Amino acid sequence: MEINKTYDPTQIEKKWYQFWDTNGYFRPTPDPAKKPFTVLIPPPNVTGILHMGHVLNNTLQDVIVRYHRMLGEPTLWLPGVDHAGIATQNMVEKNIAKQGQTRHSVGREKLIELIWDWKREKGDIIIEQLKLLGASCDWSRQRFTMDEMLSRAVKEVFVSLYEKKLIYKGKYIINWCPRCVTALANDEVEHTDEVGKLWHIRYPYAEGTGYVTVATTRPETMLGDVAVAVNPKDERYLHLIGKELILPLTGRTIPVVADHYVESGFGTGCVKVTPAHDPNDFEIGQRHNLPQILVMDEHGVMNDEAGADFSGLDRYKCRDKVLGLLSEQDLLDKTEAHNHAVGHCYRCDTVIEPYLSDQWFVKMKPLAEPAIAAVESGEIKFQPERWTKVYMHWMNNIRDWCISRQIWWGHRIPAYYCTACEQMVVAKEMPENCTCGSTSFRQDEDVLDTWFSSWLWPFSTMGWPDETEDLKYFLPTDVLITAPEIIYLWVARMIMSTLEFKGMIPFHTVLLHGTVRDEIGRKMSKSLGNSPDPIDIIGQVGADALRFSMIFNTPKGADVVYSDNILETGRNFANKIWNAYRFIMMNAETIEGLIAPEELELELADRWIYSRLNEVSAQAGEYYEGLRLNDAAQCIFQFIWDEFCSWYIELSKDRLYADGDGQSVKQQTVKYILLDVMQQSMRLLHPIMPFITEEIWQGIKTEFPLDETALIMAQFPIADSSKINPAIADEMGFVQESISAIRNLRKQINLNPGAEATIIVRLADAGQQHLFEDYASYFLKLAKVTQITAEVGLDKPKAAIAAVVRNIEIFLPLSGLVDLEAERARLNKQLEKLEKELFAINNKLNNQNFISNAKAEVVDKEREKYNEVNTKVELVKSLITDLI
Repeated sequence: MEINKTYDPTQIEKKWYQFWDTNGYFRPTPDPAKKPFTVLIPPPNVTGILHMGHVLNNTLQDVIVRYHRMLGEPTLWLPGVDHAGIATQNMVEKNIAKQGQTRHSVGREKLIELIWDWKREKGDIIIEQLKLLGASCDWSRQRFTMDEMLSRAVKEVFVSLYEKKLIYKGKYIINWCPRCVTALANDEVEHTDEVGKLWHIRYPYAEGTGYVTVATTRPETMLGDVAVAVNPKDERYLHLIGKELILPLTGRTIPVVADHYVESGFGTGCVKVTPAHDPNDFEIGQRHNLPQILVMDEHGVMNDEAGADFSGLDRYKCRDKVLGLLSEQDLLDKTEAHNHAVGHCYRCDTVIEPYLSDQWFVKMKPLAEPAIAAVESGEIKFQPERWTKVYMHWMNNIRDWCISRQIWWGHRIPAYYCTACEQMVVAKEMPENCTCGSTSFRQDEDVLDTWFSSWLWPFSTMGWPDETEDLKYFLPTDVLITAPEIIYLWVARMIMSTLEFKGMIPFHTVLLHGTVRDEIGRKMSKSLGNSPDPIDIIGQVGADALRFSMIFNTPKGADVVYSDNILETGRNFANKIWNAYRFIMMNAETIEGLIAPEELELELADRWIYSRLNEVSAQAGEYYEGLRLNDAAQCIFQFIWDEFCSWYIELSKDRLYADGDGQSVKQQTVKYILLDVMQQSMRLLHPIMPFITEEIWQGIKTEFPLDETALIMAQFPIADSSKINPAIADEMGFVQESISAIRNLRKQINLNPGAEATIIVRLADAGQQHLFEDYASYFLKLAKVTQITAEVGLDKPKAAIAAVVRNIEIFLPLSGLVDLEAERARLNKQLEKLEKELFAINNKLNNQNFISNAKAEVVDKEREKYNEVNTKVELVKSLITDLI
């Protein structure tokens, strides 16, 4: 077999992905006798391009999916893409803007047609990128939230909730984006702490002299004020309740009302009331039957209600003009800096405007109750567990969900208005007749929030409202792996909708992973320019190296700090595995045939590697089951790199190269074990590094009998407890520690790696002697020891350095290995240098000025340095003594 000297992932990854896909290995076959394992992909936006957050999220999912597939479970990873209403329409609107057009100039039908064209051309980019990453989704079941099947489910749910009086339409203050010209749900508003200004404005009494002072961060909205509110128990203002004030710049009079919402101790104790532009003011207005004056339009431009002086001005230009006029009229009392949270649109970052508008809402409290109970009972578990508290807090304080959006791309609200009498009908299809006799209807212009289709993802993707075979078999699903920032937007809502419409939970476990951050702790994002292109990384090091590096460095639920340096872990590991594979295969081909397992002649290293293989198989399985994927990666890495490659393969070489023309039992035994442990190791590693493991496993199959056709469908290793032998592990551990100690002794005197040495071992008991006699070849191979004298009660030889291993002492006699006088001179010179360094550090640490003025971490570093140098001094002194 021709095996390349270096591992090149480019062709290998492409070859095996095509092989898996073509052979249908991603598609589960339902089996009534088996419990399935199902994962739903958090659908990426149709506008999406793969970023590092996607890499982490989808690698975590794929690892779990591949592991369960290898357990023989019918495993479904159901993929799909979200239509991303606002984001997608914005993208297409930007394209037509380059041609001097707007959505209004092209019209609704044409714009939607253009968006579908864009989707067909660009919408599958992220899917193809996920395939490059190795995502083993069942692409035959790929869904799009605007597909006919999912659109049908959306209508069914809307009509059902409306009929249950859980969907309603009303005039409310909502979050409004003047740039996207649409409402936003509370969870779609991103708040940032900003330093703004707080303006204190005087509102004169309508009768007599005097004024009250109110403070605001949005002075342009005062043009829509309809009252000033005070606390009914605030004695300072009791005399003003029911009186009137003059609203500056407008000449209108407004009343002073008493409301418990006002905190007497906050600010001046007087609050301006603008019901059309503030949610709290809206509530006050409802309680006091106050008018609602909307002073700006949907683009954030002041309208005629704002007055002739301000109509047509942008909200911020209006602010400047209002402040200028207030100052001229001596009505601006003072201005001060003010830290406050400012809401921004999650799509375009525009500052949102609280805005009075006709909108559609879902009444959430009745839906939340069973979803709270499902988590309280433990039926649904969050991992890490700390997210349970976050979920419960939001659910217990849930507010109604604004589901209407004033855009054109999305599921149009199934509400119809008779053009003759304006009667509204909510139905899955346009009605044919109105009670007034008219047959003419127009549909509601608004579309539903993108999340309204996403919250149905667990069952709409499987064919609901039809009772399909997929629904019966694959729902509830098992694990949802997603980011914490959508715990409200998506996770909680899926729990609510699935309980409401299917009477069951959507999944039993929610794994919330961390955020990918750069080296200085910032979240990776395109806008910051700190996020590498994963496709470039895959082109450079391969998908396996990227996947392994991300998993290896990401503890469960924790953030991962990404830098190009972490890729070295995965790349070096892939190269290590490849070199081991190449070595094994090149030697296996020279040994004819394959011995039967019962004919193997096992020695200590063989029994040890099988014992460790079975221990690691059990441990890795536990880690995969517990979603501790970085622990799985680390334990497999340590086994393959440190134990199999660094120890077992090295120890196997003497037998591989022994005389016997490939016919000796020793050669046959070591060939069998190398091939077997390597193929089982590839099974353990396959969920994390699928491509290289499939390549190696298929190669081993040419020399070793394996029944399965592909590693992706092969059995995950089941630990055989009868092969786990603590006594063997202890003996081998003793040998390894002794060899490592000898290697360290050789390093201490800078002994040439090829120089052969003799050792003397003072044993604690005679039962230890056989290890040094039976496995002398191990010491020769790995520590270049040609002669071992191991007995109980031996005296320490002259001019020798020593190491202690457990309860024995190992001596390395130096006579004949080094020039003792030259070595003594070298060590004395080294000691002199170290003692000078130690003296200088000690002086610094005894200097009170340094201790008082230096930063704590600098002082700590000096103390660490002192301990380190002091340890070296003691070691060199010991070596000098040993030379006597």
